[in-house]
Amino acid sequence: SEAQLMMAALSKSVRKITVFLYAVLMLVVVCGTLMYVVESSEAGFTSIPVSIYWAIVTLTTVGYGDISPQTPLGQFLASLIMIMGYGIIAVPTGIYSAELIKTYNEEKIRNDACPDCGRTGHDFDAEFCKYCGHQLGDYS
Repeated sequence: SEAQLMMAALSKSVRKITVFLYAVLMLVVVCGTLMYVVESSEAGFTSIPVSIYWAIVTLTTVGYGDISPQTPLGQFLASLIMIMGYGIIAVPTGIYSAELIKTYNEEKIRNDACPDCGRTGHDFDAEFCKYCGHQLGDYS
């Protein structure tokens, strides 16, 4: 049941994560193209696809070091992309975690029926039914 809970949360967050990945893709294309314009081919930025590859490697904080900016403006842009990379790594984790907690709470409320009256919707830490006063069981 725990795996089903995790899969339900993942399926609920697919749309948000897809939109997020599309935004990251656009960011990589823009940053790679901008770096191609700023840097020269001597620094390794020989084409826009190569520059996009560099932006992906930098944004994901992998940083192979095979291509690196040489100009101060290029280094500044690279620094911004590196800092954005840390935030970008955290976003899908937050989206998934929020959906996981929401799904868990929905499942807990759904399964927490009062043994006496059968009603649900009790508080997370309730010991007694808020409708009939009957003691609730331990469902944790």
